[in-house]
Amino acid sequence: MNAEKSSSLTDWLLAIIFNTILVAMLIWAPQWFWLSLPFALTYLVKALRVM
Repeated sequence: MNAEKSSSLTDWLLAIIFNTILVAMLIWAPQWFWLSLPFALTYLVKALRVM
């Protein structure tokens, strides 16, 4: 159970980091935001335990 908790914490941390990168890329380099899109959405879905 502890491994699940740390995995979830890691997933949430990575989701926050990649979503921050996604927003930053939308502001400064909107033509390249799609590069961070798969990572942001994958870790968000993993953090929400939908996948």
